[in-house]
Amino acid sequence: MNRKITLIIPVYRSAKFLHKTLEAVDNQKKESGWDLEVVLVEDGSPDNSFEVVQDLAKIYPYIKGIKLSRNFGHQIAVKTGLHYATGDYIAIIDDDLQDPPSLLPRFFEQLDSGYEVAYGIRRKRKESRLKKLAYTGFYRLLDTISETKIPLDSGDFCVMTKNVKDKMLTLNEQNPYLRGIRAWVGFKQIGLEYDRSGRIEGESGYSLKKLIKIAKDGIFSFSSLPLQIISILGNIGLLISILFSLFTIIRYFTNEIEVAGYTTIIIIILFFNSILLISLGIIGEYIYRIYNEVRNRPYTIIEKTVNI
Repeated sequence: MNRKITLIIPVYRSAKFLHKTLEAVDNQKKESGWDLEVVLVEDGSPDNSFEVVQDLAKIYPYIKGIKLSRNFGHQIAVKTGLHYATGDYIAIIDDDLQDPPSLLPRFFEQLDSGYEVAYGIRRKRKESRLKKLAYTGFYRLLDTISETKIPLDSGDFCVMTKNVKDKMLTLNEQNPYLRGIRAWVGFKQIGLEYDRSGRIEGESGYSLKKLIKIAKDGIFSFSSLPLQIISILGNIGLLISILFSLFTIIRYFTNEIEVAGYTTIIIIILFFNSILLISLGIIGEYIYRIYNEVRNRPYTIIEKTVNI
C-alpha cells in the first residue's frame, strides 16, 4: 500500500546548507518512490533561512514552509510541524543531516510490520566528550526519576503513524518535551540503533541555555521527584534541629554553655536558609509551569507560510 510520507524539519541558522538537506531528501524520495510532503518550520532564525525555504519551495513543490514570528525553540517548532503534517507516516529529522533521510526506509519498515513508532537510539555521536557525558548523564537521570519510561539515548529523530501524531497533539502543553510525550502516549514502539553523523556545516543552534531548558522540561514534566526532595530536605533539617536541640540542652544542664557559639549559629542559619531557598525554587518552577498552562496562550505565532 502506497502511504503518504511527511517529513518535519525545524529550520534554524541553516540558510547556507539547507539546500543540501533537501537534495538528500529528494534523492531518497526518488529512490524509495515516496508520496512526500516536507514541512519546514523556520524557528525565528536570525539569518535568511526563510527566504531559502521560499526558494526551495519553487524547486520542490511538495514543500510546506512555515515561519514563526520569533524563536520559540526546537520543541515548539516540531510541534508546529506536527499540526501541519497530513501524511500516513510522519518523520522528524534535523536540518543538518545528522539524522540523514537515507535511514528512514529502515524505520518505515517497522511501521509496515505493525509498530506505531520507531525511534532512533544514538549509538555514537560526533560531539565533544563533555557534551556526550552530559547527555548520557541526563538521559540516565531522567530514566531513574521519571514516572514514564523514556528510552535511553533517544532523541526526537523518529517516525510515527498518523494515529500517534494525533494523540500527541491532544496534549496541548506550553513547554512540551516531545520524546517524553511520545513515550507517554504509549502504543507499540521500537528503538533502532544508529550512528549519529556530524553536522554538514555550521554550529548547533542548541546553546547551553536551550539545552538546560529542554532538560528542565523533561524533568519537571515527567517526574515529581523534585517535590519529594523538598520533603527529604525538610526531614533532614528536622533531624538536625532535634539533635542540635538535644546537644544544647545537655550542655545547658552540664553548665558547658559559653558565650561562644557564633560560628555554629551562622552555619545553622545558612544551612536552613539554603534548604528554604532550594525548596522555594523547586516549588516556583512547578508554579510557573502551572501559570503558563493556565494563561492558555497560543504556544506559537506563525508569521507567514508557503504552500499552505
